Amino acid sequence: MSNIHVAFLDMFHSSIYAAIKERLPAGWTASYTESLDPKHQAAALANAVVAFPVAAHMPAALLTEAPKLRFIQKIGAGVDRIDLDVCKVRGIALANLGGGNAIPVAEHTLGLMLAVYRRVPQIDRRTRAGEWAKEEARGTTHHMHGKTIGILGFGAIGKTLAKLLAGFGVTIVYYDPIGATPEVEKELGVRRVSLEELLKISDIVSLHLPLMTATRGILDEVRLRSMKKGSVLINCARGGLVDEVALAKVLKDGHLFGAGVDAFENEPPVGSPLLELDEVVISSHLAGATLDNFALVVEKAYANAERYLSGRGLPDSDSIFLPPK
Repeated sequence: MSNIHVAFLDMFHSSIYAAIKERLPAGWTASYTESLDPKHQAAALANAVVAFPVAAHMPAALLTEAPKLRFIQKIGAGVDRIDLDVCKVRGIALANLGGGNAIPVAEHTLGLMLAVYRRVPQIDRRTRAGEWAKEEARGTTHHMHGKTIGILGFGAIGKTLAKLLAGFGVTIVYYDPIGATPEVEKELGVRRVSLEELLKISDIVSLHLPLMTATRGILDEVRLRSMKKGSVLINCARGGLVDEVALAKVLKDGHLFGAGVDAFENEPPVGSPLLELDEVVISSHLAGATLDNFALVVEKAYANAERYLSGRGLPDSDSIFLPPK
């Protein structure tokens, strides 16, 4: 299949552009946005049959600038930034990559757990400044062994995290509206509980839910205060799942020990009260962003586009909306 023009709507590191170009199918051409300005994104989309957004938003106004668009392949899982209603009206197929970022996101989640418990950023800053806070750390930080980890959302990322936690000597519980099979629960050493019980008993709560109407604001102040005193919240999913103002309040008054936050309601999170707190370890929505992983997922993204455009089906895990034939 040749003469397919595709568009990329995000800004990348030079090594990522190289990975994109090296793997572009023979006969395909690509355009790249000059910036995140919607005008530049629209220019990239003008002649595109396929779009490959990573973090880019694709609202109705941008989709109207893409008259030839037939297929949107999100390079990642969440599609909440893409106007699905417009896709349905226009007959534009939409797919994601189910579990495509599971390994790097799970690894980053684990890293945030350790960083929060051991106060790694604070210790780093203070040590560089000439302090030697070994005895203070002995009285204020924690290890993970023996703790209960609650995984809120048990899809590909949640399951991968459970595998990584297996060697830490922890108890793992999870909540998901759709439970895993008994065989998977036994293999991963996990137990399904209600949301209320998970929040009550977990020393660390890790969020891995999609953002949708049913999950937006799922951790409001009431639920945050129902968490075990001295526990930790990790969010490597979507910012809209958590009330950030409420989270800052329960951290300031000492109800929670700390938080690791990779995703915010507004990004960049200018003015977020979480930025002011030493108890919070912050990263820039990069949990799934590794060069190793991108090389793999862009190949899968190209393969999905080829399959769809040639009339073949997509994996069920990747299909969000496929226009009826």
